[in-house]
Amino acid sequence: MKKVYDFTVKDRQGKDVSLSEYQGKVLLVVNTATGCGFTPHYEPLEAMYRDLKDQGFEILDFPSNQFANQAPGSDDEIHEFCTLKFGTEFPQFKKIDVNGEDADPLFAFLATEKPFEGFGKGLKLAALAKFADMNNKKFGDKAYIKWNFTKFLIDREGKVLARFEPTVDMQEVRAAVEAALKA
Repeated sequence: MKKVYDFTVKDRQGKDVSLSEYQGKVLLVVNTATGCGFTPHYEPLEAMYRDLKDQGFEILDFPSNQFANQAPGSDDEIHEFCTLKFGTEFPQFKKIDVNGEDADPLFAFLATEKPFEGFGKGLKLAALAKFADMNNKKFGDKAYIKWNFTKFLIDREGKVLARFEPTVDMQEVRAAVEAALKA
């Protein structure tokens, strides 16, 4: 059975990083964008990282420009924005595609392990769902991720525990991370 540790990704400089380097840690894998309405998620993500990293927690940040071109900058520009505006210290990787024929295999795997179940209820969420559906039509059955700031929680053994859409309250995400760290 495949695990997160079986994947290799690229760091911001384009060097290979085996996710086996994170074995034994609780991971939160996130696809991000600097110009999205959910970009303020960086603030609670960084707070969670600072509070919990000494307990074996890591956030792995993968920028993607596949959602309304909301991450148009270079890897360095994106990194500079995140560190200056939000003080992020967690690892940020090379900008990737999370959907389509060129989707990063890690995200295809994560989304297969924990498929999309909806954005929730309410008018704003319905509007996001409609916009996401229009955006993702071009990817067909390879529309693995529906929007920026989708988060996947991975336990210390490399198993995908949960998927959190960007509409999920960050306190709920944090509670799940804390529970995984105690398990």
